[in-house]
Amino acid sequence: MPGVDAAPAIASDPARGEEGRQEELRRLVRFLVLGLAAAAVNWLVRFPLSWFMPFGAAVALAQIIGMTAGFTLYRAYVFPASDLPLSRQIMRFVGVNCVSGVQVWLMTMGLAALLPWLGLGWQHEAIAHGVSIGVGAATSYVGHKFLTFRQG
Repeated sequence: MPGVDAAPAIASDPARGEEGRQEELRRLVRFLVLGLAAAAVNWLVRFPLSWFMPFGAAVALAQIIGMTAGFTLYRAYVFPASDLPLSRQIMRFVGVNCVSGVQVWLMTMGLAALLPWLGLGWQHEAIAHGVSIGVGAATSYVGHKFLTFRQG
């Protein structure tokens, strides 16, 4: 997602040639678009969850729902050629997302407390959660590319 500088990795492999770089760029764009869709699921589902559970619990459950959407989308459209067994992909995906999920939760809680103090009290929880999801997405891209869905 935003914040990930994949250009050096794409451009630095001369053996792949222009076609390989173009395919890697298309993969990155697919990851960003589908990651945005999974992040939207994560962010939007938190609102109704907050009607019947505390904010922190709603953020955590929304992360799990978004993570499930992300795995399904990434495996089908971004990294379909992984040679790892499905069970290992799932375990690694959960591991990467646990790291990202803790990062998102901690950052959300911190920003939700900080934003009103900075005079940004209106929709501070929604803003905090949205910003934190974006940062967590950068962590996820690197982890999924090199761990969850790696090839060879």
